[in-house]
Amino acid sequence: QVQLVESGGGLVQAGGSLRLSCAASGRTFSSLAMGWFRQAPGKEREFVAAINWIATSTYYADSVKGRFTISRDNGKNTVYLQMNSLKPEDTAVYYCAAGSIRTMASAYKDWGQGTQVTVSS
Repeated sequence: QVQLVESGGGLVQAGGSLRLSCAASGRTFSSLAMGWFRQAPGKEREFVAAINWIATSTYYADSVKGRFTISRDNGKNTVYLQMNSLKPEDTAVYYCAAGSIRTMASAYKDWGQGTQVTVSS
């Protein structure tokens, strides 16, 4: 099992940027694929981005492609989500998750507690 703690959320105006961090402990982080998901009020949790264990492959939802960048630092046991050109529709609780590069939430075994991102228009 791996423990995950997200940080970096907050309130930002449309067009602004935020960088989310997810610090991991427990299992060997460097061997795990990692993903970011988000959940807006009244909506299902949706895939945002994923990265393989060695950071040679990244995957993005169409809605964030070209605006968000996922990266990782295995030396710091941390995965990041750089979010640029934010839109009000990006408002959600953002979660990091461990164990897969797939777009289905059920493919991931471990989850953080989430961090709120609010984008004002």
